[in-house]
Amino acid sequence: MNITRENIDELNAVVKVDIDKEDYSSKVEKILKDYRKNANIPGFRKGHVPMGMVKKQYGKSVLVDEVNKLLQDSLNKYLTEEKLDVLGNPLPKEQDSLDWDSETFTFEFELGLSPQFEVSLDNKKPITYYKIVAGEEMIENQIKTMRKQYGKLTSKDVAKEDDQVAGTFKNEEEGIDSTTTLPLEKVKNKEKFIGAKVGDVITLNTKELFEDDHDLMEVLKVEHDKAHGLDVDLEFTVSEINHQELANLDQEFFDKLFGTGEVTSVDELKEKIKEDAAKQFEQQSDQQFLNDVTEMLIENTEFDLPKEFLQKWIQTAGEKELSEEEAKEEYEKSEKGLRFQLIEAKLVNENNLEVKFEDLKAFAIDRIKEQMAQFGQMDPSEKELDDIAARILSSQDEVKRLSEQLMNQKLLELYKEKVNLEEKEVTYEEFVKEVYQ
Repeated sequence: MNITRENIDELNAVVKVDIDKEDYSSKVEKILKDYRKNANIPGFRKGHVPMGMVKKQYGKSVLVDEVNKLLQDSLNKYLTEEKLDVLGNPLPKEQDSLDWDSETFTFEFELGLSPQFEVSLDNKKPITYYKIVAGEEMIENQIKTMRKQYGKLTSKDVAKEDDQVAGTFKNEEEGIDSTTTLPLEKVKNKEKFIGAKVGDVITLNTKELFEDDHDLMEVLKVEHDKAHGLDVDLEFTVSEINHQELANLDQEFFDKLFGTGEVTSVDELKEKIKEDAAKQFEQQSDQQFLNDVTEMLIENTEFDLPKEFLQKWIQTAGEKELSEEEAKEEYEKSEKGLRFQLIEAKLVNENNLEVKFEDLKAFAIDRIKEQMAQFGQMDPSEKELDDIAARILSSQDEVKRLSEQLMNQKLLELYKEKVNLEEKEVTYEEFVKEVYQ
């Protein structure tokens, strides 16, 4: 067997594989002998079928299979030994003249080569790292929510604007029959409910209920698409009226929230809420920073790709073969992601970033602790954590998912260390307005 490579340019090459009879003949003969031992052909005893008949019936298909196996194994071995960094998979060139009755065969494959380029994290224009904090309005709203959670409901005879009204929405034509509880503070046209009593029937339009159509999904139990733009009349039968009394801002309330003596004043409560919010917002800050660094790297790292090769590869890479136009469109959609994959791989390699098993296990245990804490399990035993981690890490899908998360964390740490960044403190509302609007 002989394998040679011709470099068309820096991004494209053709590999030629010559296979001789001596490369495959012994394997073909062995398989045909096994076929002969087990063949059941009328007129012959098992194991006594003439070899000529076996070759005539099975020889061509066995030859094709063995040559193709040999071809794939030798090609993969060649790419590994030559340390060729290829994109996609080798594409076989069309060969109209291939003769399976010959003793020697020649195959050619197109290769798309990974480009050579340099990556720099030394950006001149600083990238903003948003330090998101809870503003005064958010803190006050959070305190109000907590006070409602630990407050108590008082039954009322007549509805006022800060009450909760329970009842059933109906519209026979639309198939709406939904029992729900409405906090009147959320209702757009709350005047329709003020003064209502148990048993009253209120007629109103869906447009009078909420500013956001998504709220209709929950109270009317309708599909997402139906909720958007829904404009129908409803009848609401009042079944119950309650007033949500807020819990007092006292030591009993503070202890219920954070444990005995952890918070002793409203100022300390606000500071605690601010600290907890900062931790929650950190993930959004980090993700936005990752996004911005990614955009910077793609924009500042220039290199060419074997575009035509990749479009041809995309045509046949999926379950369904694409047309040239479909493959071109798919390439254009995925080109940016492919570029960053190459940039990221180079950064990982140059900075010796790796995911070791002990790091992965520690990372998994941290995630487990966070989830258990959400359900009030604040102090799980080491054995319990190890057992859960072992179950999680026995799944290849989970290992892959956690490995990607851990590598993203390592890249984030690298970016924070080396990228020119500028920290900016903003409230969550300011962050949303600046980044998304």
